[in-house]
Formats: sequence, C-alpha cells, structure tokens
Amino acid sequence: MFEFSLSFAGRYVSSLLPAFTLMLLPACLLGTASRLAADEVAPIYAEHQDLTYVLDADGKKHPILTKADWEIRREHIRANIERVMGKLPQPENPVPLDVEVLEEVSVDALVRQKISYHTDSPDRRVHAYLFYPSKAAMKQTGIPAMLCLHQTIQIGKEEPAGMGGNPNLHYALHLAQRGYITLAPDYPSFGEYEYDFDPKYGYISGSMKAIYDNIRAVDVLQSLPAVDDERIGCIGHSLGGHNTMFTTFFDQRIKVAVSNCGFTRFHKYYGGKLAGWTSLRYMPLIASEYDNNPDRVPFDFTEIVAGFAPRPFLASSPTMDSNFEVSGVKDVIAIAKPIYDYHDVPENLQANYPECQHDFPEEVRKVAYEFIDKHLKK
Repeated sequence: MFEFSLSFAGRYVSSLLPAFTLMLLPACLLGTASRLAADEVAPIYAEHQDLTYVLDADGKKHPILTKADWEIRREHIRANIERVMGKLPQPENPVPLDVEVLEEVSVDALVRQKISYHTDSPDRRVHAYLFYPSKAAMKQTGIPAMLCLHQTIQIGKEEPAGMGGNPNLHYALHLAQRGYITLAPDYPSFGEYEYDFDPKYGYISGSMKAIYDNIRAVDVLQSLPAVDDERIGCIGHSLGGHNTMFTTFFDQRIKVAVSNCGFTRFHKYYGGKLAGWTSLRYMPLIASEYDNNPDRVPFDFTEIVAGFAPRPFLASSPTMDSNFEVSGVKDVIAIAKPIYDYHDVPENLQANYPECQHDFPEEVRKVAYEFIDKHLKK
C-alpha cells in the first residue's frame, strides 16, 4: 500500500512522500497534493457505486487505504463532474462583488436587506435577501451564516425569505430567527435573475453557472464583518437541495450542508431516465454526450456525497418523494459511509427518512435545523 502511494501520489507533489506522511498534511495541502497536473487527464470510472479503489494512469485499480489515496480519487471525481458541467471558473482577478443594499426593513426582531452584487460579469447583478438576526447583530462579529438556496419556483429567493410560496420552505427566515445570518439569492432564470443560459457567457451547463454564483454568494457572506468565516453552511430543497450539494463539493468553505428532497442515484431517478437533468438549467451534456444513460455519465451522487467528507452532511429524504427515490438515497449514504470512516467522523454523515412527500414540514425541518446548530453554533 505504501509503495503504491509513493509512486502514485508522487505525480501530484514535488517531493515523494509515503502515504502515512501524506495523512499528516493539513487539509489545504492534501487538496493541493491531489490536484491534477495541467497535462493530465483524469481516468473515467465505470463503477460510481464502488469507492474502494483509485485508478492510475494505466487504468489499473489500487485500493483506497488512506486519506491521501482518497484525495486522489476525489480529484478524479471533480474532473469527471467537470466533464459534464464544464470547468469551474477560477479567474485570477474575479469581478468585484460591489455589494449594494437596495432596501432594508424590519421583520419582527430581524433585519432583512435586499442586496445586489456581481458574480462573473460587471454587466449583470444577482439579487438576494440578506437577514440579520437583530439590529445589534449587524455590529457584532463571529455570527454563523447560512446560504439558503430555493427550489424550482418563479419567485426564486422570495420563498426561502418567507415572502411567498410554501411556508415550509421559508428556511432563510427560519434560520435567521435561530440566530444565523442568512443569504437567499436567485438561481439563474428565476426571480429577478434574467438569464438564458447561452454558452456565449462561458458555461456549458446551468449547474456550473449556479455553482459559481453560489461561490460568489459565499464571498458575499465572508465580506460581512458580522459573519464568522469558519462557520458558513448551506441548505436547500429540491433544486436548492442538489444545488447545495454541487456547491458544497466545490467550495470547502461550506462547513455543513443539508439537502432536502434533492437527489437520488442516477440509476434510480425515474428508473434511470435522466431527461429531467438535461435542460439548459442543469446539464445538457447528459443528453447530447451521454445519451441520458446513467451507465455513461461519468459521476454520480455517491461520489459527490463522499466528496464532502469530513464535513457534516444531512440527507433529508422523504419516503414518499415522487421526484427522488428514497432507496437511491439510502444507497448513496451506505456507499459514502466508509469515506467518513476514513476521516474518523462517521457521525458527520447523517440521513433522515421522514414519511412525507416532496416537502419540508416542521418536524423534518426540526431535524435539519438541529443538525445545523450542532455543527455551526458554538
């Protein structure tokens, strides 16, 4: 095992270190160590439900026995997600956020601001609702924050902000009432966010466009003096549920994530019929390049969830969800569990399977909010 780690991991670092040494490196260096070199192409894995091995450049399997081995597999997962979604933008000089407060109102003891900011273009602004738990909190520091992503609904950010839609989905409002600073932005093409997903803007999928926008939303939260940079989480329902997962995979600053009614294994999404994932808002290459065939798509949710480790993740998956088959969620949790075991935090991967439909009722939210409190509140 150590001989393999020496030769395989050595392609990613300047000095050849044995696996047990790599295990002692801080997380930021592990990420660097596993980053693919510019001229390397990640191997494609035929088995997304088997996370016990990593492929070398010749396609040979090697068992994953250490954190360092897993970091290499995780980087392969990242690369294969990007085959479908497109590369995550990493501009050397990001567009300045230029946050503007458009309005400010009191909602009981809370302060709700409507803000706008840039993400990837100086010609386009994203609108969002920002909640402070109190007027006094605006002048404090060290407050945990939550990015709150909405479902597929035309009013977009207004639903999690408590301004319409389903009261069960007012989680930006609810979490602000629990003491969090919360931010609820529009997903591209919803609310006030006019966007037609034309590839000329530099994205081959709406999913990657949303991921980058959400990363900039975390930038917004970190720009607020009141926010504790090390205590930022993300939550969402349905579209917001898998949007939370995609963003959490790519952004390590998100320390805890909750997905409600957000996913299932591709093979169990309407019996493996993936057309629902192929609109311009999502990943059109699933249809045009991979023929809507889950056997051909080069990643699955098992790998995404495992890629969160060691960060806390709660899958909230109702047993009667007609969109996302619960058995596929149970598969994902079981397959990802050993990765959390590698990191010695098995308790950080949790699932709740309530007996309800595609919704987020009070008793289900209670489980989610307490999970967030456990990991983000001091």
